[in-house]
Amino acid sequence: MIENAPQQEKQVFKTTPILISFLIAGFVGLFSETALNMALGDLIGIFDISPSSVQWLTTGYLLTLGILVPVSGFIMQWFTTRQLFIASLLFSIVGTFIAAVAPSFTVLLLSRVVQAIGTGLLLPLMFNTILLIFPVHKRGATMGLMGLVIMFAPAIGPTISGLVLEKLTWHWIFWICLPFLFIALLFGIKFVENVTTVTKPKIDILSIILSTIGFGGIVYGFSSAGEKGWGSTIVILTIVVGLVSLVLFSLRQFKMEVPMINLRVLKFPMFTLGLLSVFITFMVIMSSMILLPLYLQTGLALAAFTAGLVLLPGGVLNGLMSPLTGRLFDKYGPRGLVTPGFVIMIIMLWMLSNITMDTSIFMVVVMHSVLFVGISMVMMPAQTNGLNQLPRKLYPDGTALMNTLQQVSGAIGTAVAITIMSTSQTAYLKNATDIMDPETLSASLTAGVQDAFIFGLILAIVGLIMSLFIKKA
Repeated sequence: MIENAPQQEKQVFKTTPILISFLIAGFVGLFSETALNMALGDLIGIFDISPSSVQWLTTGYLLTLGILVPVSGFIMQWFTTRQLFIASLLFSIVGTFIAAVAPSFTVLLLSRVVQAIGTGLLLPLMFNTILLIFPVHKRGATMGLMGLVIMFAPAIGPTISGLVLEKLTWHWIFWICLPFLFIALLFGIKFVENVTTVTKPKIDILSIILSTIGFGGIVYGFSSAGEKGWGSTIVILTIVVGLVSLVLFSLRQFKMEVPMINLRVLKFPMFTLGLLSVFITFMVIMSSMILLPLYLQTGLALAAFTAGLVLLPGGVLNGLMSPLTGRLFDKYGPRGLVTPGFVIMIIMLWMLSNITMDTSIFMVVVMHSVLFVGISMVMMPAQTNGLNQLPRKLYPDGTALMNTLQQVSGAIGTAVAITIMSTSQTAYLKNATDIMDPETLSASLTAGVQDAFIFGLILAIVGLIMSLFIKKA
């Protein structure tokens, strides 16, 4: 993307209405990412499918994002801000409507893909627009406000869907989203302005194909591992093909004058450290988001709504922390937030790896809440600091790469956590005397969840080591 023309540089935007339009749309899109997690147990019985199959409602969503988001930096140079905002909302509305009336698992999975196209267009556009309309000294607070939405929406998804499932069918999880999507669309049509310059660079078909096979192959391979096992030919093949495609894609980007994603952003050390910090943190978020509902509902035998309420304080606290960490970032920089954030995550993940069937609900609320305080201290500060180091012309590439790897890490985190949990559960049941006893099944799942949290603990330790090298961009 070229530098904006001088007259656009001087243009004064109505930043607040633009920000509100994106926040409403982003909230509903990200709420949809986890709202279905509480219904997964019900859907296994309703559609007569396995747990490994039902996880595709989450990983299929992430797979679509992983394929679409890399192309977003390129798309933003072909279409105006308004065109992309309206298109993203229309995809979200159509996908949500299909989900609300879905008669089968296949149709529901298709609707998730359509929903994800909407979110995949919206997220990079939102980040890029914020970077263009807000000056550097206000970005921490603004990104903190975005963090409130980005963290709060997926965090309260299980609680609201738990309440819905208590009184209504799973279809209503989607029906309640539709009015908000229409409000966001109307708000955006009125207030969203064109903030980018449309340059229409040459379309490089080979880059798009390599990117799709690369990111898609890796997400598909990891997601299939839970169902087919890590030794499966299809799992190994798709991951290897994905990695080879990504290597070829990367080499091609460096050789092109106008690359699809300008990977030269990785030459900026604070951006690369921020990218890796976000990658690790999002793996922890998405693995926790799928493990805790399963533990609460199957291990502790809580109702969907009760389990949702247990996870609510963490989501609320995380949302409230994001604007605060944004303001602290503007004042003190990233180091004083990111390193302590990882320390808090390590302590809480270690405690979560020791949960049992006798762990009190109060302790689960405390551990989950404090874990998300640590996450909020890492996520937005690391992301903002990384993007701040980039020159203006590389904003679309930086946001595209950061959002792509965020979704890929979410899919990998979910898949690896479920695989570790399933493998440990199977190993536990091999030594059990009565595998049909409900208490034995609960104990086996709890043992699996413990081992899966150790995976998160190792990730957080790696993040802590990296955070020692972060400095203000």
